[in-house]
Amino acid sequence: MIKTAITTFIAIATSLSIFFSSTSKTSYHNLFISTSDNASISQHLFTLTRRPHVAGSQANAEAAAYVLSTLDSYDIPSHIASYDVLLTYPVSRSLTLTRPPPDSPTTFDLCQEIYNGDPYADVADEVLPTFHAYAKSGTVSAPAVYVNYGRVEDYAILKGMGVNVSGTVALARYGKIFRGDIVENAYDAGAVGVVIYTDRKDYGGGGGGAKWFPDDKWMPPSGVQVGSVFRGTGDPTTPGWPSTGTCERLSDVEVEQRNDVPHIPSLPISWADGDAIMRSIGGLVAKDDWQGGIDAPVYRVGPGPGIIELSYTGKKVISTIENVIGIIEGAEEPDRFVILGNHRDAWTFGAVDPNSGTAAMLEVAQRLGTLQKRGWKPRRTIVFCNWDAEEYALIGSTEWVEENREMIASRVVAYLNVDIAVQAAGFHASATPQLDELLKQATQQVQDPDNASQTIYEAWVGSSKSNEPMIGRLGGGGSDYAAFVQHIGVPSVDMSFGKGYPVYHSMYDDFTWMKKFGDPMFHRHVAAASVWGLVALKLADEELLPFNYLSYSHELQKSAEELKEQVSSKGINLVPLFNSIEKLKRAATKINNQRKIYAPSKHNDYGSKSFPGVDDAIEKATSLNTAESWRLVQHEVWRVSRAVTHVSLVLNGKLT
Repeated sequence: MIKTAITTFIAIATSLSIFFSSTSKTSYHNLFISTSDNASISQHLFTLTRRPHVAGSQANAEAAAYVLSTLDSYDIPSHIASYDVLLTYPVSRSLTLTRPPPDSPTTFDLCQEIYNGDPYADVADEVLPTFHAYAKSGTVSAPAVYVNYGRVEDYAILKGMGVNVSGTVALARYGKIFRGDIVENAYDAGAVGVVIYTDRKDYGGGGGGAKWFPDDKWMPPSGVQVGSVFRGTGDPTTPGWPSTGTCERLSDVEVEQRNDVPHIPSLPISWADGDAIMRSIGGLVAKDDWQGGIDAPVYRVGPGPGIIELSYTGKKVISTIENVIGIIEGAEEPDRFVILGNHRDAWTFGAVDPNSGTAAMLEVAQRLGTLQKRGWKPRRTIVFCNWDAEEYALIGSTEWVEENREMIASRVVAYLNVDIAVQAAGFHASATPQLDELLKQATQQVQDPDNASQTIYEAWVGSSKSNEPMIGRLGGGGSDYAAFVQHIGVPSVDMSFGKGYPVYHSMYDDFTWMKKFGDPMFHRHVAAASVWGLVALKLADEELLPFNYLSYSHELQKSAEELKEQVSSKGINLVPLFNSIEKLKRAATKINNQRKIYAPSKHNDYGSKSFPGVDDAIEKATSLNTAESWRLVQHEVWRVSRAVTHVSLVLNGKLT
């Protein structure tokens, strides 16, 4: 009887302890939401974007010092994790268009223009000349051919029209797929060079008298979207291991043999220059959905008669990059980590990409610093990671993950990424499925920054017939979550307000654009920080991790059904795949941890696929339509079935 009474007492005491602990944590979470400060966010963004700060530059090192000192001021112990990595910079570039006589050749100046009253005119010369990072150096001269967005399906359409791309310079417009894939697809089609322009239809307001920055949000005629064309992740010279000290490095020849770097030269150009080239192209008229906007010429596919001479020379430099790491140590489970990540480096001023995210991260840190002063301590450790050299190839995050691989694999609860916090109205999120419900819960607790009468969740759901928000999947290499999702299998989230903005990766992504068009009152920044921090707090404080385990099996079931429709007439046996998913569904009801199998499609690094190997095999088989190519589709089905089965065994935690 006494033993029973003592046992009962202990049980009651334990439950009361958990109850009061939970209640206390909830009050701190509510305090976190209420202690917002849009003025400090604005000031952080203004400071971070005063100068262009590309990776490897002195300005970016100064930005790192600012982040470090700010975290320290919030009583968050911080340090620098540095790596010596391969970066590239432009040395020279030129682009000349030769038309049939009597027109004289045009040599483009390839310059982004400052405007009257530009507050950043004094540092405009610090902006790097427009280029593609890791572009191949070389000079080519060939007829121009218009390839739309440069997708695999676009080249298939050209082939069907009888257009021979081999030996040409491909003119592609930005959009739809990663620029590195645009270059690779052009090479695969036989092109000798690539020019990628910003089409006014997509980024310049569409024509018809539309204004552009600084009078409106649209890309000016001289605006150029720069970026990387490296198709891998991390330092190209240290694939799979960190770039620390006197480490092993691949030679230039070995890097090229890995096929992640482009084989033909390329340049990014403005929509004004792209328009001039387009007017020099004859041949068949392009499809309706390949055409430009109002006032655009009729788009034809060529080749020629316009001839493009493209020349680019770059330099390769081993440069030091700096990740800033801040840590709030957990009280009960200090060896379990919740990581918040954002990169700091920018191609130019980076007010939207990425420093709206950096400013929001510092806001989260400030609020958590306030909670600490009120007595709060997280159950698990919270880690702030401000990455460097993301724009080049997700380098800072990848090198850090490679260096800390075993620690991350065994101890990280989740990785929460905000690359761009604010680019426009409307909340968007992508995640691995077990975090879906947590995102919904967090957005239900934060007010919509554009409509005070509703929550972010209510705005997010909008008029959806399913009454559920649209949550994307993290399959591509679009941001720093890639190393965590694809290398380690860590549950991850990426979120932002808005989805795309016209001055992306150009000189006009500055504080003025953000203040006038992106978020004039910085309320969206505040809301982004609130959701980001609240998700982190729930993961760090709740005794049982708030994961939804069945989401994976539901997601894979849906993808498998879609796959069935694609291959139903090809004799592909999907029974092993459906059986493995059923095993996963049963295992998922018993466990509280699982791994991720999403990945990018081969020809679109921004895309997300549940079964990337199967999808790529189907794409190839559809093109070749041979028995062997369809046999390889079946092989990929067996491979993914075995992978899902292995996940089930791990989740069950039992040996066979």
